[in-house]
Amino acid sequence: MKEFQFTIKDPAGIHARPAGLLVKKAAQFQSAVTINGNGKSADAKKLIKVMSLGIKQGMEISCQIEGEDEQAAFEAMKSFFDDNL
Repeated sequence: MKEFQFTIKDPAGIHARPAGLLVKKAAQFQSAVTINGNGKSADAKKLIKVMSLGIKQGMEISCQIEGEDEQAAFEAMKSFFDDNL
């Protein structure tokens, strides 16, 4: 399992547009991708679950990746967060 922490910089937090892009990115991999934040946990491949986390600017989240292609998924998700959130 691989994991990284990230502090949300986007002023709107994880709202509809970036959440949709996040789900699309996570769905490209076989590995399970889980987002933990705001005292909750969500499968990053499910839009409603990601949005229900209520992640706002300044909150720290963790992203856990586990599975066959976890190294590639880890790199892609880390890059996604750095570029979009």
